[in-house]
Amino acid sequence: MLQFQPPGFGQKVIDTSLGSMVYYTPVAPPWTLVTPKEEELPPLVFLHNFGGGASSYEWSKVYPAFATTHRVIAPDLIGWGQSAHPIRDYQVSDYLTTLAEFLTQVADSPVPVVASSLTGALIVRLAIERPELFKALFLVCPSGFDDFGQGSGRRLPVNIVRTPILSSLIYSLGATNDVAVRNFLVQFLFANPERVTEEMVEAYLASAQQPNAEYAALAFLRGDLYFDLPLYIHQLTVPTVIFWGEKAQFTHVDLGRRLARLNPQAIQGFEVIMDTGVLPHLEQPAVMIGLLERYLRSR
Repeated sequence: MLQFQPPGFGQKVIDTSLGSMVYYTPVAPPWTLVTPKEEELPPLVFLHNFGGGASSYEWSKVYPAFATTHRVIAPDLIGWGQSAHPIRDYQVSDYLTTLAEFLTQVADSPVPVVASSLTGALIVRLAIERPELFKALFLVCPSGFDDFGQGSGRRLPVNIVRTPILSSLIYSLGATNDVAVRNFLVQFLFANPERVTEEMVEAYLASAQQPNAEYAALAFLRGDLYFDLPLYIHQLTVPTVIFWGEKAQFTHVDLGRRLARLNPQAIQGFEVIMDTGVLPHLEQPAVMIGLLERYLRSR
């Protein structure tokens, strides 16, 4: 997966209770020629979405823009990319625990965190439990996929995805070949199919083909990781900005507006990114960079 990272970025590893988490950060020119020592830069963490083939590649078109002003940290979550893929029935608690373990090891002060979709919702819950870890949250289409009691993420009957042989077949057919990956990006993640590149397809495919990658992906597909975010969001105290792709599927922009209205004290900005789906940072990275720069300057 290193081949899909921007020039000058390399891998480092943090150990968690569920295994190693690989993360990407500037390690070589051009960044090391123009920035102070790594420890002198404030950290900025980018966390990717869930779904077949997900990895830190999702943010790779955005985070190089911040490498001269921040210590960029972009991990593959447990079960995804090149991080550990333990064979287990993944639960929400697995990610709350490993994300907390990761953040406490990569930074010794509160950090701004950028996160998308279900990971954004998980970060809201972690920020409620451990507010001392966070300086600010920048969330893209955050959703627990069972928000306001309405499931929005499951697209297959539960009895099918809970049958081991059938679920493995579904994953193999739906996530581990280039045709299926391209279709997934075009049909569900992007507003404009013409923005899907060969590199994107290859990066998602490489992540989906990692040994035991199906366990985390199927936990997401089954809905094992879903929850009702509105039940938690009113407890959030960390300053937060929400960004939403205008044409995001399953998690419509109206959902984002409803979430923002639940806690206007903490949620201090809501931006709709026009003509994009659930991953505006991969579909229109220049727009996302500009918005993040503006809000980071105000922190």
